[in-house]
Amino acid sequence: MGAAMSDNSAPIGVFDSGVGGLTVAREILRQMPGERIVYFGDTARLPYGSKSKDTVIRYSKQIIRFLMTKNVKAIVVACNTASSLALEELQSYVGLPMMGVIHAGAKAAVEATRNGKIGVIGTEGTIRSDIYRQMMTAMKPGVEVCQKACPLFVPLVEEGFFHDSVTDEIASRYLADLKQRYVDTLVLGCTHYPLLRSTLGRLMGEGVVLVNPAFETALELRKALGEAGILRGRGEPALHEFYVSDMAEKFTAFATSIMPEYVKETKLVNIEVY
Repeated sequence: MGAAMSDNSAPIGVFDSGVGGLTVAREILRQMPGERIVYFGDTARLPYGSKSKDTVIRYSKQIIRFLMTKNVKAIVVACNTASSLALEELQSYVGLPMMGVIHAGAKAAVEATRNGKIGVIGTEGTIRSDIYRQMMTAMKPGVEVCQKACPLFVPLVEEGFFHDSVTDEIASRYLADLKQRYVDTLVLGCTHYPLLRSTLGRLMGEGVVLVNPAFETALELRKALGEAGILRGRGEPALHEFYVSDMAEKFTAFATSIMPEYVKETKLVNIEVY
């Protein structure tokens, strides 16, 4: 009996290559205010989007081994690149509920589209993996999926250029292809991209639905934890923990700007030892 009780109060592990996964952590806490989060951002080795599959799998396994030392009850791979390249292998690697950020976003997009034309923006790794297209055409045969890698978005977000003429210029160049294809739904296929939501929405125009996989993943996680009977009730305020592999101060400053009430301090971890 004791074990089941402690399982509920155990934290949820969330990891990403950097700060982008905080958009997922933020949505999880909005949907499930009672939960506790242990977050790891691999700031020493980002970005993941330009790395090979083998490298991303190796990094992800190290991070999972680290999260296991924190006795997490579930793991969210809050990185589209790692979700697209490594999730299948990672799920067989550890016996915990584990989810990526792609399935929920893909599902929301096929439900939202009216004309059957869906745009996906993401890192080079995610777009090259073709996972969004495969998943969405399996869910709804006949949808037309137009994908575009936007490698400069992550550094812009990491630098805090959310509302900047440079970001506008680059975004309008990236989005031109998708606009020509008349997509009516756009999947923000990288956890950094919701932070550019207002810019992307303005450039795409009113008729285009923006799908935020961070939000959809939080809903999917709540359902999964509920079904497994390991949701945490609202008890004493939860203490969240944040870890990075490099540049803790920079991470804390960024995290505080998007999740002001949650991030007290960020601890450094030598992830290579795991």
